[in-house]
Amino acid sequence: MTIGTLSRRTGVPVKHLREYEDAGLIYTAGRSEGNYRLFDDEALWCVGVIKTLRGLGLTLAEIGELTSVYLRDAGEPIGPRLAGVLRVARTRAEARIAETQRLLQRLDEFEATYAAELAGQAGADFRDQDPRFRRLHA
Repeated sequence: MTIGTLSRRTGVPVKHLREYEDAGLIYTAGRSEGNYRLFDDEALWCVGVIKTLRGLGLTLAEIGELTSVYLRDAGEPIGPRLAGVLRVARTRAEARIAETQRLLQRLDEFEATYAAELAGQAGADFRDQDPRFRRLHA
């Protein structure tokens, strides 16, 4: 199948599939007569795994490292290594959540401070705080 077909069947954009190939996460089964990349059904499975891991917050570098270990150390279970990477991904997600909570707090504070201005109440205007505007319209 071509990269376009692989994209349609997996729901992954062609650009991302090319990145996966460049990172060594998926391999082509060769090239067509028209020099198009060709993929087999194994690529469907690989893209599915990558899509799942990306959905869990893993980076392509982390997936690449897991793939290397998976292929290199066939006698070792990959689960413990994956568990460690998942902990790192969880820590990143928790940091993003904390930052989002701080943003929400700043929004709440801004909206409370400027409630009159945001409601368009008479006598309450952001322009009142702008020295340039006051100077021009004095």
